[in-house]
Amino acid sequence: MTQQIHELIDKRWSPRAFSNQSIDEEKIEKLFQAASYAASCFNEQPWRFVYATKDYPERYDQLFSCLGEFNQMWVKTAPMIILTVVSKKFGRNQNPNDHARHDLGLAIGNMSLQALSMDLYMHQMAGFSTEKAREVFDIPEDFEPVTMIAVGYLGDPDQLPDSMKEMESPTRDRKNLAQLLFDGDWEKMR
Repeated sequence: MTQQIHELIDKRWSPRAFSNQSIDEEKIEKLFQAASYAASCFNEQPWRFVYATKDYPERYDQLFSCLGEFNQMWVKTAPMIILTVVSKKFGRNQNPNDHARHDLGLAIGNMSLQALSMDLYMHQMAGFSTEKAREVFDIPEDFEPVTMIAVGYLGDPDQLPDSMKEMESPTRDRKNLAQLLFDGDWEKMR
């Protein structure tokens, strides 16, 4: 059951080699506008973004300082960094919002496709200090830092440390759909 998927989905991958070419403000606004159009539980839109481009070095350095050492080695050429944050509670009743991370994922999916339509790429990262992000940006307890994202145009893989060059490939290794689709036999899905 092989089907052709949308060209932007097929094009999507997470590079580490970014060009230092700056991103126009109009394109940045389109990225966040695309995220804002994502579906969310009760239309809460629980996502928040802290971002900076190299045009604002103080804020960029603050975000960069939250990254783990491995990610700092390659993110330094990316012209934009984003910290994603979610609200832990519904605004309407202050009950826990157990779907906030899911909703953020939808927003990032929209953002990713919008980025690709403008020849921008995104690399989402878990390798950062949530505690440092919380401290640096004074994030309240009812919000949770989730990921950081490097954004930019494709760069030259030769700029990466040798240990990372072999990781820089848009080739996809994906599970067969038979491993992902439930037909009543969980053993097949492992």
